[in-house]
Amino acid sequence: MVTGATLRAQHVRSGDLFAALPGARVHGAEFAKEAVSAGAVAILTDRTGAGLLADVDVPVLVHKDPRGVLGSIAAWIYGEPSLRLSVLGVTGTSGKTTTTYMLDAGLRAAGNTTGLVGTVETRIAGERLASAFTTPEAPDLQALFAVMVEKGVTHVPMEVSSHALSLGRVSGTRFSVGAFTNLSQDHLDFHRDMEDYFQAKSLLFDGRSTNEIVNVDGEWGPRLVKADTVTVSAEHDAAWTAEGITSSIDGEQTFTIVGPGVRIPVRLPMPGTFNVANALLAAACLRVAGVEPAAIAKGLGEVQVPGRMERIALGQPFTAVVDYSHKPAAVALALDAIRARTTGRVIVVLGCGGDRDVAKRPLMGKEAAARSDLLIVTDDNPRSEDPADIRKAMVDGALAIAGRGEVREIGDRRAAILAAVAEAKPGDAVVVAGKGHETGQEIAGVVHPFSDRDELSAAIREVTL
Repeated sequence: MVTGATLRAQHVRSGDLFAALPGARVHGAEFAKEAVSAGAVAILTDRTGAGLLADVDVPVLVHKDPRGVLGSIAAWIYGEPSLRLSVLGVTGTSGKTTTTYMLDAGLRAAGNTTGLVGTVETRIAGERLASAFTTPEAPDLQALFAVMVEKGVTHVPMEVSSHALSLGRVSGTRFSVGAFTNLSQDHLDFHRDMEDYFQAKSLLFDGRSTNEIVNVDGEWGPRLVKADTVTVSAEHDAAWTAEGITSSIDGEQTFTIVGPGVRIPVRLPMPGTFNVANALLAAACLRVAGVEPAAIAKGLGEVQVPGRMERIALGQPFTAVVDYSHKPAAVALALDAIRARTTGRVIVVLGCGGDRDVAKRPLMGKEAAARSDLLIVTDDNPRSEDPADIRKAMVDGALAIAGRGEVREIGDRRAAILAAVAEAKPGDAVVVAGKGHETGQEIAGVVHPFSDRDELSAAIREVTL
């Protein structure tokens, strides 16, 4: 009897199906004997993998696209758990994490027991777990859903990445809601071009979502709209819009969400028009999920998202913010929001990750330099690359901006943050961007403990308090 599934031989338990998939360097079938020794009772693979399986005394299932069918098989093994949950999937380049946290807050305000799947964490009825991927591999996701069902979870807001959609990680998952935030350049190390990236995102709207809700601001969202699609917009007419947006100096926004038959006054503790758009998307999803307006307003008023426009307030006379923005468009939006409520200078600390989309590095430098008075280019997660090469690409982009502010290069991220804080005067804003909630920095294959929130707090205490 098959009781579980995994694609990692080292994680096999007795009764598991082992998915032996082709990898970038090694085929998973190379580890079949190890998997069988650990208790695997069947193997799923492709023709190449089948050719590598000799003397394996368990049934072998051969499929031309084993990764593509693994999710559906895992869902069957675990009893189709997504059918017993209301899964609200959010895809897009930016805003996935914030929107899922808004959904979670609104659902809990309405008295529901929630799970949460995303970049920052995985949560099961209040129990927090670390997240390895934005969206887990298919067998892990179905097993997670099964545990959620056992724990009494009813609703699951989850981030759905383009990688997950392309690689079949959400195959076998039925979504009660599929939502789209926006699309801008990212992940072009994985996708051929922006059209390929968009097509991956659009898979969430291929019939696997019962209700489809789309932010139609920008050029990509309107392409997803069908006759029964629910539309939202912070910029123009749509089914869900916002009226009377006002912002306070501390970044809080008040506005009225206007949707079919409802008007919801909202106090949102997050700055930026992009967060108004995220709130509109969340509100539309929550109404489809049956949440009443009062609970929507309560949830949005209480939402807190780690590392997303997160203020560090220790009594210093300037604004300090940590943000996860690590894409050109996200950097621009975040800094525009900061600039709008800053009377002094905007000081930015920013780097780019290694082994990722190289084309966005000069664009990141360009967007940051165009919106800051001082840009300190530093290291992010260089991974296997030479960090100096990454910084150079960013600096080249920054220096190409006419009328820009000062640009400095300080490779050591801790030193860069300290330098930014040392420059800050009353009324200024220090923005440490790119890593957000992360608690490690990967350098040459080693992850070192590092938190932008902790380092910015320490720098403020050292310099100003």
